[in-house]
Amino acid sequence: MRGFGELEAVVMDRVWDSDGTVTVREVFEALKAAREIAYTTVMSTMDNLHRKGWLDRERAGKAFRYWPTYTREEYSARLMREAMDTGGDPGLVLTRFLEQISDDESARLRGVVRRWASGKETT
Repeated sequence: MRGFGELEAVVMDRVWDSDGTVTVREVFEALKAAREIAYTTVMSTMDNLHRKGWLDRERAGKAFRYWPTYTREEYSARLMREAMDTGGDPGLVLTRFLEQISDDESARLRGVVRRWASGKETT
């Protein structure tokens, strides 16, 4: 798995932000306000994301309604997993990551690890 291309990322952000299903037309209308883009480009991008398994869809009249198959957080976690798997020594990858995060992020991470570890002990 690799990250989305630039347009794929923009489209996925619109789909994730919709909190439901969207049509190509709805995504196109949202995107054309900020950039010059063709409807067919949005349609092709969403079809590609569907073929790659990132979007699911169902027919609604003549159009399709799309929704994400994974949450934004699940996608991010997959990218992190890939970085761990392909970035060399996993311990060094984690060390370099920890060197880059803020004190607040570090505190949140410690809290998550603590909650995760205590949940693991009870199962």
